[in-house]
Parts: sequence; C-alpha cells; structure tokens
Amino acid sequence: MVDSTVVSEIRRCLDEGIEFQGELLNFRKDGSPLMNRLQLTPIYGDDDTITHVIGIQFFTETNIDLGPVPGSFVKESAKLADRFRSGLSTYRPFPAGDRNVCRGICGILQLSDEVLYLKVLSRLTPRDIASIGSVCRQLYALTKNEDLWRMVCQNAWGSETTSVLETVPGAKRLGWGRLARELTTLEAAAWRKLTVGGAVEPSRCNFSACAVGNRVVLFGGEGVDMQPMNDTFVLDLNSSSPEWQHVQVSSPPPGRWGHTLSCVNGSHLVVFGGCGRQGLLNDVFVLDLDAKPPSWREIPGLAPPLPRSWHSSCTLDGTKLIVSGGCADSGVLLSDTFLLDLSMEKPIWREIPVAWTPPSRLGHTLSVYGGRKILMFGGLAKSGPLRFRSSDVFSMDLSEEEPCWRCVTGSGMPGAGNPGGIAPPPRLDHVAVSLPGGRILIFGGSVAGLHSASQLYLLDPTDEKPTWRILNVPGRPPRFAWGHSTCVVGGTRAIVLGGQTGEEWMLSELHELSLASSVI
Repeated sequence: MVDSTVVSEIRRCLDEGIEFQGELLNFRKDGSPLMNRLQLTPIYGDDDTITHVIGIQFFTETNIDLGPVPGSFVKESAKLADRFRSGLSTYRPFPAGDRNVCRGICGILQLSDEVLYLKVLSRLTPRDIASIGSVCRQLYALTKNEDLWRMVCQNAWGSETTSVLETVPGAKRLGWGRLARELTTLEAAAWRKLTVGGAVEPSRCNFSACAVGNRVVLFGGEGVDMQPMNDTFVLDLNSSSPEWQHVQVSSPPPGRWGHTLSCVNGSHLVVFGGCGRQGLLNDVFVLDLDAKPPSWREIPGLAPPLPRSWHSSCTLDGTKLIVSGGCADSGVLLSDTFLLDLSMEKPIWREIPVAWTPPSRLGHTLSVYGGRKILMFGGLAKSGPLRFRSSDVFSMDLSEEEPCWRCVTGSGMPGAGNPGGIAPPPRLDHVAVSLPGGRILIFGGSVAGLHSASQLYLLDPTDEKPTWRILNVPGRPPRFAWGHSTCVVGGTRAIVLGGQTGEEWMLSELHELSLASSVI
C-alpha cells in the first residue's frame, strides 16, 4: 500500500519532467509502517520528450536470502549468506508476496552448469565473463570452460574472426580465455623483426599485399622506370623457415601499381584498379590461391566505377568488395563509394548513394567493424583548391536502409566532435588494423615533418564518445610502414614489408606486430 499523496507527487514531477525524491509508506503484514525512499529521474530523447524513467528505491529494512545452492557449493554459499546476515543483523525480513526479495535473483545458481554457460554466460562480453568469475566458486569454475570462452568470443567478434583465430599457431595452447584477454587488453602486444628467405625479383615498390590465412600474398608493383608488374608471390608464415615463393599463375591481370589486393571467401584474392601501362584501370580479377592450378579470372562487373589508383578497399561478409575514393585519370580526387557482390553469377557494381560525402581523398584506409560498418581514416583530402593530410574519422553503417557517412572524430566537418585523448597526426598511406570488438589500430604512413610514424594509436568507434589513445608497445618497430605493403595475418599480427630505410623493395626484412603472445 502506498500513500496516495506520494503517488500524486510522482505524477506531477514526471509530467513536469523534473526529478522526484520522496518517501513511500509501505506496510508489513503485521500492519506496522515501513519507510522506503524512492528517487525517479526522467530521461529525454532527441525531441526533448521523456522516453525513460530511472527509478532507485532505498530500503530502510531488508533481508538477503541467498537460497539453497546445489552440489559442493552449499557450504560456501551458506558462509557467504552468514556474512551478509551478520552485517544486517538488526534488520527484519521484508516479504514480497510468498517469496523473499532476493531469492529469485540468486536462484540462477540452481540452474545446471550446462544451462548456465550455454544460455546465460555465453551471451555476455569477454570483459563481463572475466568479472563474473569473482562472484563465487561455481561461476569461477565455469569461466574456465574453453567451450564457453569460444562461444563468448564468437558472439562478440563474429564467426569469421574466431575461425581465423583458430588457425593461429599456438592458439590451442594459449586457450580462448587468455586469447580473449590479450586481444582485449593488448597487454602482450610487441614488435619484432623477421628475416625471411627467397626473393621477390625483379625489385619493386608500390605493390599491394594481403593475407590469406597465415600466408602473405604480394601482387604487382612498380619496377624500374615505372614498369607495371603483374606477378604473384606467396610467403607462408606457418613454415618453420618462411621464404618467398614465385607462384606460376595463368591468365594474370595487366601489370599495375597503386592498386588494391583484398581477400574474399577464404582463399580468393581480388585485384581492383591501379595504374597500368595504358593509364588508370577499373577492372576486377579474382584468383583462388588453393586451386590446382591457380588461375586469374576477370570479373566483368557491370556499371564499374571510374578508373582510379591510390583508392581504398575492404571486404564485407566475405563476399563483397567495397571501393572508396582515389585519384581519377584527370588527377581529380574522388569521394564516391562502390560495392561489388562477388557471390552473384553476374556481379553488378552499385554506388552507395549518400546525401553527404567526406571530402575527396586518396591514400586513406577503410576498415570493417561491428559486422557491417565501415570506418574511413586519414588520407590526402581536398579542401577547396588545397590538398592536405587528414586525421578525420568517418563511419557508415551499411545495414541501414539509407546508409550515410557520419563524422566520428575530427574538426571542421558536419557533426564533427573533437575526440578525447591525443589524435594521430594527419597522414596518408598509413596502416589500419581492425581488432576484435570493433577497435581500430592506426600507425605508419606519410606524416608531415616526421621521419618515423611507428607510434600506435587506438580508437574504439563503438564508444559513445570515441577517444584516441596511444598504445606503447615494446620491441623493434619499423621506421616506416605504408598501407599497400602491410597486411593483417591470422587476426593477431600485422606484417610490415620493407626494410629499416623505408624502401619497400627490401622484402627479405619484415616487421611483425604481434597482438597475442601465442605468436611470439
């Protein structure tokens, strides 16, 4: 029973959109009064109307009943209950119907271990699982279950990411629990320098590379006297002695540089655009690296985008190629975004229509996060008659019916908000690494006035207020790192091709940024 005057006051406060603080008068079964305090705070939507109300009730008297716990945890739970009761020894029971207030909450421990981790714990985040293990011994034991951790990681990061992580050498030894912790905290991140065998001949720069599982694939590039190249090399990092292998592939694409090389559908590689002997290109070629024998195949996509080079691309859902920006034949910078679904029998290019686009640019990066969201960072952007290095961040959610670009961080853009922390210096041709959970790691590239750009910057675009932070990593970082000569292998390491002098053709020297200790 609640005092009618209190109810009237609550209604008045909510109607006027103000916070209510007052006392509610309840009664025990014996008829004696029981005072509780209630605080109600209205929450407003974008149109200044109240959409939610947060209510907090403070009890002057309560009783905590942990209820019976099955198995070997009865004694521990009883001791815990005794501790709670000893701290509330002056309080009397506060019945709610036929059950005590807290019995239903703690009754979750009456569920079987299988139901707990399959139906409840598996839906939590890796951070939540790490915290919940401190509640009691039963939950602590469950959080050591490797099957549980794999389900938690898969729900948080997606099945594609977890499938890739399973191929990482030493992942089983490390375990899903520790792998989740290290990829979340980045506590084990470290640089190291690698020396590999074989050779990429003839020497070149401005090539493109990407990862297929734990293999690094390199295609094309610019040789002596701006000679466009079209050969393919593979470096298997799973080998005990990795070395470059020249792969004999039939029907290669025309030679090019300033193109993009992407991986789709497991072992398939996609080449788009670049600059060839006759100028800029907009063709698409696909290679199944595991085919016997491997062969390049041209995809005659309808309504292709303008020919371009130094654009950016990424892949979505394992089947879709997304291309953004770049430099057109006339030297004009582009701001368009196109999608090509390679799972179709006859793929058709589709431009993603948007009401507003970020400034035209080249040398930027595109990263996928949160399933179907893409993030653009940096590049050489156009502002009126000027071109400048950028450090702005934009995102687009392709799951929306009408996708649109939104400014995540930056200055001078519509809807822009300056982020907390220290933003990376403006740059182009940098490296962007997508981490599990949606975070983006930025390093390298061309930075004005700096000879070294190996400092790591981390951004989580899923935060309510995204904040840049500097990630200090031990080891031997590269002095230079360029986007078209870097790729992410196995989801846990970024490979930078090229030597200490920044010359991309020194391909016997590699630098590896390991994100988990299992690959050290």
